[in-house]
Amino acid sequence: MTVTVLTPAPVLPRPRTGPPAPPLSGRLARWWPVLPVAAPVVLLAVPFEYGNGASTSTNISVSDMASAFLVLFCAVRLLRGTGPGSRPLSPAAAVVLGVPVVGLAVATVTAADPVAALPGFVRYLQVFVLVPAAVVLLLRDARDFRFVAGFFVVLALVQGGFGVWQYATRSGASYMGSDIRAVGTFGPTDVMGMATIVAFGMVVATGLALRPPPGAPRWVRPAATAAAVALVLPLAFSFSRGSWIATAVAVLAVVLLAGLRTAVRALTAAVAVAVVLVGGFGVGSQLITERLGSITQVTAAPDQSVTDRYTMWAAAVGMWHDEPATGVGLKGFPAYRDGHASLGLSSGSDTAGAGHAFQRQPLLSPHNMYLLVLSEQGLVGITALAGSWAALLAGGARRLFSARRRSGAAADCGLMAVGLMLWQTVDFLYADIGGPATALTGIVFGLIAWWALTGPEPGIVTRGPALPGAVTPGPASPGAARTPASVRPGAV
Repeated sequence: MTVTVLTPAPVLPRPRTGPPAPPLSGRLARWWPVLPVAAPVVLLAVPFEYGNGASTSTNISVSDMASAFLVLFCAVRLLRGTGPGSRPLSPAAAVVLGVPVVGLAVATVTAADPVAALPGFVRYLQVFVLVPAAVVLLLRDARDFRFVAGFFVVLALVQGGFGVWQYATRSGASYMGSDIRAVGTFGPTDVMGMATIVAFGMVVATGLALRPPPGAPRWVRPAATAAAVALVLPLAFSFSRGSWIATAVAVLAVVLLAGLRTAVRALTAAVAVAVVLVGGFGVGSQLITERLGSITQVTAAPDQSVTDRYTMWAAAVGMWHDEPATGVGLKGFPAYRDGHASLGLSSGSDTAGAGHAFQRQPLLSPHNMYLLVLSEQGLVGITALAGSWAALLAGGARRLFSARRRSGAAADCGLMAVGLMLWQTVDFLYADIGGPATALTGIVFGLIAWWALTGPEPGIVTRGPALPGAVTPGPASPGAARTPASVRPGAV
């Protein structure tokens, strides 16, 4: 009698579906050239004690040092002639990004003290010329754009979460006699820092939620939506009127540009969230309403901050009247302020809270970028700088409208870029450069310039997203057709 012994069949692993994930070394090789672009964004999470008084122009944050390294890194790769950053700027990009240098040089040379104007020349050159040009040269495709933009959302959530905690525990900057103003890690001497970062993150998250990248994982849309909603609270608790106005304009524009049907759904959801937060739970409703109302209180008992702002605006216009062509020179506003300001201007703003003692912060700028440039650089400077910004906005909008008409194009990058540009141009009506968050402004202008000047052609189809934590699809199968977009700069 024959006995047959049955042995169980070996359990084979289930075949992997989809392209294999690249190894860790492959991911590092893919992303390390763009890490210097993301470094200034990430390092803004590092607390920095921003000084007070006239010496603030010499303060250098960790993010500023990362920006300098970014420019140096790009310059080295450009000289070596290999890899991303080794190709020269296109003629259009060189003109748009380089034309502000003309106004800066003229304002520096014609200043009463050219040596004192040099720090301003370097700062403007960093924010509006060198850093944006380095970003344009180092970004290779839309995946790099999304990679950097994703860190804006991460940083906004970190700073915004800390700001909400400051409001809830009354450990923030002083506002109306209470330490409730959310300022994140920036302290009471830079109350705009956290609000700027949170606003950037909200604009980026809104763009991702409304138009996820082609081939994006399913979690991208709900995660981006949740992030955009969550950032409403820290932005509200910042009590920054200029950031509120700029964010409302930018987010509304992004919603409308995403499409009519999408806009209706998004606006309905936004109204519902606002009703629940403010109407249902009463989240800061009285203080926020009073803050909003103070924007228009110019003659009917305005608060001192409104009086100071309009007084400094009038002083900036007076300086321009004296020197209409070239202005009073870079860093010249503080020296000429008292000679053009009325008696209604206070000696400074009161700052306290967030772990700091009471101190007076001098008013060294008009808190309006356009008037600051007009007063210090005259018509030459404002024409060059504002003309460059207008070209970026027009070029970005043109590419976005073209990308929307083609399936698979990087319209998500266009929404983010145009939204960021609109936010910046509106916010410059109520603020100017200064503080640690200024380094982030240079990265923002770089992203905008990449999309507007050297971004992907609208008809090219993307191969997948690249957000922090997302897995980039691997190479195509041997029999698959090659995609031209994967082998040339500016592809999606």
